Amino acid sequence: MRATTIHAAGDIRLEEVPDPVLSTGRDAIVRVVAACVCGSDLWSYRGVRAPKAGSRTGHEFVGVVEAIGDDVERVSVGDFVIAPFYDCDMTCVNCANGVSTSCLELSWWGSRDHFGGFADGGQGEFVRVPHADGTLVKTPGYPSEALIPHLLTLSDVFGTGHHAALSGGVGPGTSVVVIGDGAVGLCAVLASKRLGAERIVLMSRHESRQALGREFGATDVVAERGEAGVDAAKAFFDGIGPDAVLECVGTSASMEQAVATVRPGGTVGFVGVPAEGNSVPVQSLFGANVALRGGVAPVRNYIEELLPDVWGGVVQPGRVFDLTLPLADVAEAYAAMDERRAIKVLLQP
Repeated sequence: MRATTIHAAGDIRLEEVPDPVLSTGRDAIVRVVAACVCGSDLWSYRGVRAPKAGSRTGHEFVGVVEAIGDDVERVSVGDFVIAPFYDCDMTCVNCANGVSTSCLELSWWGSRDHFGGFADGGQGEFVRVPHADGTLVKTPGYPSEALIPHLLTLSDVFGTGHHAALSGGVGPGTSVVVIGDGAVGLCAVLASKRLGAERIVLMSRHESRQALGREFGATDVVAERGEAGVDAAKAFFDGIGPDAVLECVGTSASMEQAVATVRPGGTVGFVGVPAEGNSVPVQSLFGANVALRGGVAPVRNYIEELLPDVWGGVVQPGRVFDLTLPLADVAEAYAAMDERRAIKVLLQP
């Protein structure tokens, strides 16, 4: 089969790799119908994190079950399924506690699994899923072509935006500032709106992203950054600040801005993948009684909750995909994301 590999910073290739095979009885083979490039993929692409030459990439995909192991019970051949950005069993104590990203049998796509086998990267034609019953969520039926991008966001970005909002304590009548206008930040706006936030301010300097943010539910937009951005955002809330700030970037600057913007006693919900050297202003948290909650989003725990609204068209998070390319053009997909020519790129094998 064909799958995406990374060899060095800026060096993305589509190569022939071995076809996946069943091996444990609990696994499945999924034919990928749609995958995508994530902002976190760019850390290796940019050389911020040195990639292992030839390693597989991609962790967001939806597709059709092609084969299952003898012990698989919850999914069947022919099912259309959503996979979160990691593999988990959904039976261990951490999964039961709502933190499936800390599953005791956790593995990541494109790496060795808990059993010593290999879980293929999501940016390929097929993926071996080690825990088919735990990881995969089947949809009510085979989706229309138009619905597939929206379902794909449940593998990561919409679930991650939802996690940011939950971590920030967003609910009916709350006030929110979202830092980051990438796919996760925009989905955090949509999630906040879905959870009943009354006022949502999006920090964004890009007109196309501002427009989508407003369509997702942002009531206001702030283009300034740094101290000017803090002042502009707080001005919407009598200079005190909002109930919650959702940090969806992952840099020290964005974290400092989040902590400086939220009201005393408020909450920062953070989901931005931390960049190298990211630091948290603990003294500022302490002095203003600000809570900091969040982390890597356990999106598998949210899929069943969010799926009905996505399936029914109540929310359309797949609008964050503003460029669709064939898998053969995966190198261009990375370049478009890196150069900010696209919010998020959908790949079709």
